[in-house]
Amino acid sequence: MSINKVILVGNVGKDPEVRYVETNVCVANFPLATSERGYTSRSGAQIPERTEWHNIVLWRGLAEVAEKYVKKGTQLYIEGKLRTRSWTDSNNVVRYTTEIYADNMEILSRRDTNNSQPAQAQPAVETPIVDESNDLPF
Repeated sequence: MSINKVILVGNVGKDPEVRYVETNVCVANFPLATSERGYTSRSGAQIPERTEWHNIVLWRGLAEVAEKYVKKGTQLYIEGKLRTRSWTDSNNVVRYTTEIYADNMEILSRRDTNNSQPAQAQPAVETPIVDESNDLPF
C-alpha cells in the first residue's frame, strides 16, 4: 500500500492561469505560498520565517471555481497529491517540476478588491469530533 497525499493552507501568489484543453476541459495553475513562523532557538539564534512555494494544478470543476473566485492573496485549503513531470527545454536540458494536483479546495478568505486587507472569512460550521475509542462506561 502507498499513500500520496498533501494538505496545504496558504495564500495564492498570483491570479490563476486558466486554459481550456481537449474538449473544453478547464485547467488552472497558480503558485501557493505556505510559511513557517520565525523563532528564537534555545541557544538564542534567530531563525527567520521560511516561505515555501507550491505549484497547484486544478482540473475541471475546481479549475472553473478558481477562475471565478480565486485571486492573488486568496487564502486556500488544498488537498491533493504530488506529481513530478519532466520536459526538455530549448537548450536540450531535461527539466523537472513537482506540482500539487488538487482533489479538494476550500476558499478560506480572499483579499478585498478595494484595499489590501484580507476579507473576513465566513464562520465555518463546526463539526463535532467524536472519539469512539473512549466509549467506556466509566
